[in-house]
Amino acid sequence: MDTASRPPLTIALAQPDLRPGDVAGNAAAHAEAIRAAGARVVVFPELSLSSYAMAAPTVSLEDPSLGAITEACAETGSIALVGAPLAEDGEEHITMVRFDADGPEPLYRKMFPGGPETERFTAGSAPAVLEVDGWRLGLSICRDFAIDAHIEATAALGIDAYVGGNLHDEEGAVRRDARIPALAADYGVWVAMACFAGPGSDYPDASGGSAVWGPDGEVVARADERPGRIVTATLA
Repeated sequence: MDTASRPPLTIALAQPDLRPGDVAGNAAAHAEAIRAAGARVVVFPELSLSSYAMAAPTVSLEDPSLGAITEACAETGSIALVGAPLAEDGEEHITMVRFDADGPEPLYRKMFPGGPETERFTAGSAPAVLEVDGWRLGLSICRDFAIDAHIEATAALGIDAYVGGNLHDEEGAVRRDARIPALAADYGVWVAMACFAGPGSDYPDASGGSAVWGPDGEVVARADERPGRIVTATLA
């Protein structure tokens, strides 16, 4: 699609109240957020289906409770980008899963896991792009955003936005807010991060603060630190 003729893209960042290992409850929270957001694309934090908990088991995309997310996407016409620990070919990955009216599909595996993640999860092997209505969204998960090699490899695929799910403590949020404006401006892309909020993870001080930065590096929309918040921006 010619970029001059493509429609604006509405993107929402959701930071629902999540619980470790409660896939059914977390799926219901995702569905509620999708309906509330009213956006074409709804992005969720890292490992959102299991919550960010290293002890939580992997998620099966055949789990019937995930049908709640598919139904919400079908009702709204939304695409949801959801985080999940998935087992594939004998390895576990921190994965971004696309949900739409047709159900779930793994899209991207985190390429730069860090800290305790490295004891469990295998790094993904390649960057990925999702095209929605003529917009090319480069995909990223948490620490990927901090690695120059990741944005370089993803941008080389041709992207309009750099999008993903995250979890930060307060110190991490400070580093994020120092890095992302320059990154957005240097590459001339939108950046959208859905960040974990609330106590329901291995990091009880998760910062929230989901945000969208414009291609000039300016913040377009930002949530506060509380769970349940949704922020929306229109890419045009």
